Amino acid sequence: MVDMDKQQEFALRTVEERDVRFIRLWFADVLGTLKSVAIAPAELESAFDEGIGFDGSAIEGMTRVSEDDMIVKPDPSTFLLLPTQGNSQGTARMFCDILTPEGQPSLADPRHVLKNTLAKAKEKGFTFYVHPEIEFYLFEQQDDWSRPPVPIDEGGYFDHVPRSSAMDFRRASVNMLEQMGISVEYSHHEGGPGQNEIDLRYADALTTADNIMTFRTVLKEISLERGVYASFMPKPLADQPGSGMHTHLSLFEGDGNAFYEAGQEFNMSLIARQFAAGILHHAAEICAVTNQYVNSYKRLWGGNEAPSYICWGHNNRSALLRIPQYKPGKGNSARMEFRALDPVANPYLAYSVLLAAGLDGIEKQLTLEEPTSDDVWELTDAERQAMGIRPLPSSLDDALKVMEKSDFVAEVLGEHVFEYFLRNKHREWEEYRRQVTPYELQQYLPRL
Repeated sequence: MVDMDKQQEFALRTVEERDVRFIRLWFADVLGTLKSVAIAPAELESAFDEGIGFDGSAIEGMTRVSEDDMIVKPDPSTFLLLPTQGNSQGTARMFCDILTPEGQPSLADPRHVLKNTLAKAKEKGFTFYVHPEIEFYLFEQQDDWSRPPVPIDEGGYFDHVPRSSAMDFRRASVNMLEQMGISVEYSHHEGGPGQNEIDLRYADALTTADNIMTFRTVLKEISLERGVYASFMPKPLADQPGSGMHTHLSLFEGDGNAFYEAGQEFNMSLIARQFAAGILHHAAEICAVTNQYVNSYKRLWGGNEAPSYICWGHNNRSALLRIPQYKPGKGNSARMEFRALDPVANPYLAYSVLLAAGLDGIEKQLTLEEPTSDDVWELTDAERQAMGIRPLPSSLDDALKVMEKSDFVAEVLGEHVFEYFLRNKHREWEEYRRQVTPYELQQYLPRL
């Protein structure tokens, strides 16, 4: 409680000393859409003590109309100043916990879902760290999005394009993130025209999930200022690479990396092997959470190094789970890379199911099958079947059918989030299935 009091005092003092005029209180709905309410400095102390009331029934998946009153309460540990532009007044932001009128955590709050899963890991002595590589496209602004989007450049992977708007955009984005205290490790042009990647530095999973929500907002705002459009859509261009959020995962026991054991194959400890086995075991069940949109499956099954099959390998970029090359003397950097995650996934729910799957593998002492060094995409179906390599769901509909039978996912997300998520996503699939696409019109109308 002392730490919480100190954090509140720091926030209140900073607001006064830095002449902050607006404090944005942020939280996410079940689908991962950022919500925001701004309060004046005079209301901040009350918000810390009592929270701010809002209509929960108006937020996706939050509550029913008959139970509409909810409270948003800021987490002072997430307080940070937003960089000011020109003569704009000082603004700060904090992420919030969602509470019932009785002061209990809301079962519909995705941040609470992740906190719960992290608490279970802590009971076992583990801290969960993640490092996301976030891909996105930059397109020219246009009024009619029914037309194909136009990338802002024709660059490729790691291309250095002097004086390009993409390079300026990445520089401005990294500078703003660093000013906000969000550390960036790398940034570069990706494989598609107008496609870019910015990697956030390792942090605990809750901090990283908050940072991803902030990252997406910052990039959208910078793109609007610069007259371009930043898109995190998984597969915006049919013949170009999709955008993923490859995420590196590691467990620590105290100051030591629980995934590292010198002398073992790939220096993987037994805990690492069991954790990996758990993720692979539950991969199909959690796919609707890590890849929640119709468009997500056009990326997963569209080639260009997207993972389509459930397997693992050492430095194998066709695998769902990759064990990066070990760097001598850097045991604490041992990790595994999950390659299916979308940049538009709800990070709180996605990291919850990934962590829970790994912990389940440890608890049940699951055995990790042999790694594959083959290019999984080049194998025949018969070869993959002989190797025991299963496919990921090929559509959102397939993923939902697997998820709705999963007691594991229902337990991790909680009944409220689980049922709402399924209901919302079934509706999205039905809406998509009714569409008559340009492909169908071009292919069939002239001859049928």
